[in-house]
Amino acid sequence: MHTTIELQEMRKGDVFSIWNFDGRIVYDDIIQATENFDSKYCIGVGGYGSVYKAELSTGQVVAVKRLHPLDGGNTHDKKSFNNEIKTLTEIRHRNIVKLYGFCSHEQYMFLVYEYMERGKLAGILCCERAWELDWIKRVNIVKAVASALSYMHHDCSLPIVHRDISSNNILLDSELEACISDFGTSRLLKPNSSNWSSLAGTYGYVAPELAYTMKVTEKCDVYSFGVLAFEVLMGKHPGDLILTLHSSSTSQSILLKDVLDQRLSPPSAHTADVVISVAVVALRCIHANPQSRPNMRDVYQKL
Repeated sequence: MHTTIELQEMRKGDVFSIWNFDGRIVYDDIIQATENFDSKYCIGVGGYGSVYKAELSTGQVVAVKRLHPLDGGNTHDKKSFNNEIKTLTEIRHRNIVKLYGFCSHEQYMFLVYEYMERGKLAGILCCERAWELDWIKRVNIVKAVASALSYMHHDCSLPIVHRDISSNNILLDSELEACISDFGTSRLLKPNSSNWSSLAGTYGYVAPELAYTMKVTEKCDVYSFGVLAFEVLMGKHPGDLILTLHSSSTSQSILLKDVLDQRLSPPSAHTADVVISVAVVALRCIHANPQSRPNMRDVYQKL
């Protein structure tokens, strides 16, 4: 039973010093900064919450994801909420969004993250400002995501599978450095468990084997990463390209220069080698057979 409103802290070596004071004060500060979650502060809407920009009295700007109330009152998607907290308190990586704190109360449930100034990768790729993401910046985004996934799969005490890698879940800061966000559907892979699960992820990024098996493995993230890498190079979702590549009835050759984002000038000779290497790795990652895909450590080392 909740009798008080409390902003709970993640104390992992006091990394998040901003929260090392009265939680009620921080809670009130967030409510005041967003004017009780007024829509004018909303910067995005996701599957189970809306994200607000909040400038605290300290001058710190944070992103606050408030869970959507479900039908029938104040029940929230507590499973995704708790899952995100559990995962993000276990991991630290420069390309994984930082969770500063959270509030669990019957009236409000929200999570507080570092604020990423440029927002979703998808939002930039589809707009007229996509030219800001030149070839080197795009390659660096792919490398950053590969680095984070390699860490999650190979360097954590238990492997963590994100299960929803997509351009909507990659955030960019003011320098266009990429971070993985939205860990509401992530899973820890336990060695003595079957790791079966209900289907999760974004249509167009989900590994094909999940159509006939619900077993979660790291190779599911590898496939989604491959789709994302092609999307970054092409400037749009590579759905048609993947269908062509996976079709056994086609023998046509596809030239990389024809699928690269035409809004950018062709890459220079030096940059072209790097772009080609990303495409070659991405091609291996979207192999229909999960056993034929590389692991993310190999992917990151290749890049």
